[in-house]
Amino acid sequence: MKRLAVDIGGTFTDVALDVDGTLYTRKVLTTVTAPERGVVDGVLQVLPEAGVVPGDIDIVIHGTTLATNTVIERKGARTALLVTEGFRDSVEMGYEHRFEQYDIYIDKPKPLVPRYLRLPVGERVDARGNVLRQLDEDSVRGLVPTLQAEGIESVAIAFIHSYANPDHERRTEEILRAALPDLWITRSSDVCPEIREYERMSTAAANAYVQPLMAGYLNNLSANLEEQGFTCPMFLMTSGGGITTVDTAVRHPIRLVESGPAGGAILACQIAAECGLDEVLSYDMGGTTAKICLIDNGQPMTSRTFEVDRQYRFIKGSGLPLRIPVIEMVEIGAGGGSIAHVDNLKRIQVGPHSAGSEPGPACYDRGGERPTVTDADVVLGRISPDGFAGGSVQLAPERSEVALTGAVGEALDMAAPMAALAVSEVVDENMSNAARVHAVELGKDVAARAMVAFGGAAPLHACRLAEKLGVDRIIVPTGAGVGSAIGFLRAPVAYEVVRSRYLRLDDFDVGMVNALMAEMQAEAQAIVTAGAPGAKLTETRVAYMRYVGQGHEITVTVPARPLTAADADELRAAYDKAYADQFGRTIPTMDVEILTWSVTVSTDQTATDAVSGVEARGGVPPIGARALYDPDRAEFSDVPVYRRSDLEPGMRAEGPALIVEDQTTTVVSRHFDAWINSLSHLDLRRKPVEQGASS
Repeated sequence: MKRLAVDIGGTFTDVALDVDGTLYTRKVLTTVTAPERGVVDGVLQVLPEAGVVPGDIDIVIHGTTLATNTVIERKGARTALLVTEGFRDSVEMGYEHRFEQYDIYIDKPKPLVPRYLRLPVGERVDARGNVLRQLDEDSVRGLVPTLQAEGIESVAIAFIHSYANPDHERRTEEILRAALPDLWITRSSDVCPEIREYERMSTAAANAYVQPLMAGYLNNLSANLEEQGFTCPMFLMTSGGGITTVDTAVRHPIRLVESGPAGGAILACQIAAECGLDEVLSYDMGGTTAKICLIDNGQPMTSRTFEVDRQYRFIKGSGLPLRIPVIEMVEIGAGGGSIAHVDNLKRIQVGPHSAGSEPGPACYDRGGERPTVTDADVVLGRISPDGFAGGSVQLAPERSEVALTGAVGEALDMAAPMAALAVSEVVDENMSNAARVHAVELGKDVAARAMVAFGGAAPLHACRLAEKLGVDRIIVPTGAGVGSAIGFLRAPVAYEVVRSRYLRLDDFDVGMVNALMAEMQAEAQAIVTAGAPGAKLTETRVAYMRYVGQGHEITVTVPARPLTAADADELRAAYDKAYADQFGRTIPTMDVEILTWSVTVSTDQTATDAVSGVEARGGVPPIGARALYDPDRAEFSDVPVYRRSDLEPGMRAEGPALIVEDQTTTVVSRHFDAWINSLSHLDLRRKPVEQGASS
């Protein structure tokens, strides 16, 4: 089996090729103006190394940040939003609260569709799906001249309570398609059939906004791959951790917004299972951002909501809400390309702006003059100028020194090494603080976890981050520099269908629930079997439940079989347990209601190999030494440099040391030692006298 995965990031495009269990990887700079060109460049570089040609590849799996960047940069299609009369301002009213209470200059998230393109339609359905006012078809036809005059490319239809009865949205689509056959159309009842009109409208508008661009990109990429001789199917990674077909991705491109980070979380789950770790902190740091995710019992935490384009970096409610399946994680602007500067208060600030791939950090010698985290790592001796990104980028370390001295050193009266250390410490503290806050919000203890570190920059910073968090163990997996792409190779073909149908447990309508579940299962299964015909499938069902009158729900697993009346008591017991686990008590006098149901169908994942005992072996001689800046002693000292491919299971490398590979370098600080486990993952352990310490 020959499988190819490609992950487009803001700075690098990562390629991972699995040929019958042997892994080949490549990292190339992202071509911002034409992302598909970077994909083809990276693929054509890695294939000859494996001795295969495009026609040999059985499957291509792709993840991209293009949908996210399109929303953030406001470069999507000219979009109109059709709404029920009286609801055109819902996307601006939002939650009707201030996410930053004391900021009198608060910047609210700007809707993707301006008010004059939010067009009212005469119709009304209630929360049970009953028609209160029939669709005024003439009012829909009357909008056609406006859509033509405004040059509208894509339309989102989001009528009130359409999740309960989508007939009016479907009829509106039919009318528009008859009049404007080239128009892209998104129905909220299709892309987000759930309660809460603000999130549903925002999600539908965002899907419509990115759909023409994403469809064009995916079609161009498919055509380019076909020109190179690829004949295999291509799949897309979704934000929920599964892969899906191109047709589904074109219909619901908004589900791709966090596809790259989701692949990384899947990899961390697999590594946790291989190493027998129940509680893991996944740490993914690339060229543009750092992502932190908590994994328990081999599964990442998931969510039904995600915000994009936050006006305030860490404040919930300051971005555009998307109601899609997504892996729960915190993402901050702290990558290798994050730009450092000194503000008016003489504080070093790092990110969220990134130098990206064009022009890139100063050391790339591509026109960038502002210092970045990568420049700091070069000055500190963590990155060798030779062989960076597998030799695809030749670094100019002298430019890093000039940039750091000019932007940081002169402002704070620091030499270049101290300025570099200051930048590195700030970005590491930003990441550790984000991890602490994320863990506290979820009621978790981050220090008790092992860390799985991957991405081009994470192994450089993992030890220092672990020291700050009090983490005693770090796993740097094989191929860590392109970890998210490798995660794509391990992800199942999966699809989740969600429907809002209100039900109280004291009036449990078994017939309605079973009919709904059967419909949802059929929809999800059709998509998965189209991508993986003949594969063994697994099914997961979930109900989103709450006490009557509460504002938010918690998830409860539902048996994946036809339900009976007796299951109402089982669901109540499961809900009470989940509620007590989260809040420490139950409210036995209150009835429970179900708002939303979810069915996920996926291919059955192959069990991973587990780490086994390995006999200790003698070390391999280092390939050389490099001057590495020691933050504890504030001086450079020569440390051994090992080539990772020379290290075999059972070998050990005492810190401080550097372990280099084509796509990244692992910095083993003086507080850690590294050994190679039976699966060739680097296993870094804090030295015994320092276990549990933090700084």
